[in-house]
Amino acid sequence: MESFFKLRENRTKVSTEIMAGVTTFFAMSYILFVNPQILALTGMPSQAVFLATIIAASIGTLVMGLFANVPYALAPGMGLNAFFTYTVCFALGFTWQEGLALVFICGLINILITITRVRKMIITAIPESLQHAMGGGIGVFIAYIGIKNAGFLQFTSDAGSITSVNGQAFDAAQTTFKGGIQSIVSGGGIVPALVNFSQSGALLALIGLFLIIILLVKKVPGAVLISIFVITLLGIPFGITNLKISSADSLAHSFQQLGVTFGAAFSSKGMGSLFSSLDRLPLVLMTIFAFSFSDTFDTLGTFIGTGRRTGIFSDADEQALENGHGFSSKMDKALFADSIATSIGAIVGTSNTTTYVESTAGIGAGGRTGLTSVVTAILFLLSSLFAPLIAIVPTQAIAPALIAVGIMMMGAFKNIDWDDLAEAIPAFMASIFMGLCYNISYGIAAGFITYCLIKLVTGKRKEVHPILWIVSLLFVVNFVLLALL
Repeated sequence: MESFFKLRENRTKVSTEIMAGVTTFFAMSYILFVNPQILALTGMPSQAVFLATIIAASIGTLVMGLFANVPYALAPGMGLNAFFTYTVCFALGFTWQEGLALVFICGLINILITITRVRKMIITAIPESLQHAMGGGIGVFIAYIGIKNAGFLQFTSDAGSITSVNGQAFDAAQTTFKGGIQSIVSGGGIVPALVNFSQSGALLALIGLFLIIILLVKKVPGAVLISIFVITLLGIPFGITNLKISSADSLAHSFQQLGVTFGAAFSSKGMGSLFSSLDRLPLVLMTIFAFSFSDTFDTLGTFIGTGRRTGIFSDADEQALENGHGFSSKMDKALFADSIATSIGAIVGTSNTTTYVESTAGIGAGGRTGLTSVVTAILFLLSSLFAPLIAIVPTQAIAPALIAVGIMMMGAFKNIDWDDLAEAIPAFMASIFMGLCYNISYGIAAGFITYCLIKLVTGKRKEVHPILWIVSLLFVVNFVLLALL
């Protein structure tokens, strides 16, 4: 194990890697329950999606650990699953079987751009200041997720600001909604505010935040994991930790439903129906482009933002990425592991599988090698047997860990020259939009576009790598397509 994962070389040990793997798993285990809830709205069997989520996460994370030897975990992506449900299926009218076919094609495209060095070329074209901005921006993103999940914020929106309900245009005169309210989209009139901490959940998360701060400052080993377990136990008297175990999430029931989604992407209702009409071909191609673009840059942002900050991808590895051939670097292998996960997920029945930014929770707990990922993958497999027990860990126990990890990730900001506005503005746009837009790729887009614009108006356009111009233009095209979709 020492020689395979190169633990000593990465200045870590087995116990630390196991603890980190457990931490990563709990930080992202919510996807096991959230993903089925979102995709089930399309008509997919929820228990089939539950098992498909486990299979996709386990295989993708295992390949990441054993092949790339890096501590990243994969699972169906949040945001991408919402795009699958509300845009692809609801707004555009694709069936869920056709949606899975689209996801599978997206996965093939990701594999193609990985083995043809397109992804690597994009990485080497990104200026160092923007790479640091991505690292800090992911910190902002992670911390914001933690603050929101902790229940520290409440949002107020007047009726005039609501633009859509359940993916349909909002009508103020409508008082009932078929199936209840599933989602609300509000415009700029929504206002955030701090809660008054009269809610037991927010109070429990606040205690957890103070606890993890103390443990980290005192440099207690396993601080993140300790805080999760302590707050889970403390949540029992608070009435937050739910000890009721449901039999509805049994493995047998999940396997029965998995037959419905497994291979559905290749059925007559999936791939067969997707290309049956030439009139719909432009829409199909635009949707595949939107899927692939978001998936690709979510992953690149996570690797670049966290790898440089933590040393997982060393200077030597970055040189190997730029000058080597085949899978000569850890980044090469990590990109390939990520690219094959989406197609695997589509085969078993779930939306795009991507590298999770919550992996930073395990990295923050000391994870530095693929052993962390292997532990996380094993826990995902075991979760099929113990799903009701996993559900016991409340969101309020995970949220403080995400806030703390986000704080540590923001250390990348110190490497940016904030006195040089030509560097500071794109860095700000990349990092802040990443968090506030709740989307890594949107933050990258904001940074890339403003960087190119500033270099253009200052007469320094030759300093911009040609690939950065191309990618920025593709981002603009992507936003236009999303507006049209």
